[in-house]
Amino acid sequence: MLNLLVQFAIPIFTISTQIAIALKYPQWGLIINMIAQPFWIYSAWKAYKQAGQIGLFITSIIITIIIGFGIINYWILK
Repeated sequence: MLNLLVQFAIPIFTISTQIAIALKYPQWGLIINMIAQPFWIYSAWKAYKQAGQIGLFITSIIITIIIGFGIINYWILK
């Protein structure tokens, strides 16, 4: 059941992020993308445990940190 949720959440939130950015709402794109990150991290962790895909897991963590900085920049330091 969790895997099914993740498989729907990743494309829904990631595509929504790109739509928000394309419509010139990058601040909302960051928020939507941060909502997607737990699903990406979970999926990347499973890929690491099952197939040794450590690069995907590390990239997901670093992207989450970068998105966090973007949220601080757009929403807190505004």
